[in-house]
Amino acid sequence: MASIYDLKPAFQGLLRPLVRALAARGVSANQVTVAACALSLVSGAVIYRWAGAAPAVLLLLPFVLFMRMAMNAVDGMLAREHDMRSALGGFLNELTDVVSDAALYLPFAVLPGISPPAVVIFVLLAACSEIAGIVAAAQGASRRYDGPMGKSDRAFAIGVLALVVGGGADCGRWTDWVFLALTLMVLVTIGNRVRNGLKEIESR
Repeated sequence: MASIYDLKPAFQGLLRPLVRALAARGVSANQVTVAACALSLVSGAVIYRWAGAAPAVLLLLPFVLFMRMAMNAVDGMLAREHDMRSALGGFLNELTDVVSDAALYLPFAVLPGISPPAVVIFVLLAACSEIAGIVAAAQGASRRYDGPMGKSDRAFAIGVLALVVGGGADCGRWTDWVFLALTLMVLVTIGNRVRNGLKEIESR
């Protein structure tokens, strides 16, 4: 199923000159990974602190999500193209993704008019979708990135929501429906990753 993840090769092409410059300066893939997580944690804390009283702080979120996406692409390119692969990097890449998602998305739960359980369930299932992709690899398939609601898709959807709410729209029943729709798409994503992972294993 189509996903924003499919645009990754073109995005990487734009970032390649920056990646070469970072590698020349001795910046490691793991350093970029940790920096991306730190950015997410600090930004999430700021949004959590102020979102309830000043929803306009959510306008920070699309910028942070884009920066995190770029940094995630950069660390992968450093690892693959500049001989920086490591076991530690593999752990950091997967763990920090889940932590960063939670840090950036959970602050929506403090906004007046949004049902906290709707946000929490979405975040928990998003984490499960990443676990499904990892388990596929552990069982002998490739790391599954199937959509329709992968990491990049979630970032895009939440970024748009942050722009709408941060721009002045009042939260209410409609935001709960948005999170319900996103959650249903995450469930489809989990199913796709499990099903396609099994097909890949069985075809070998």
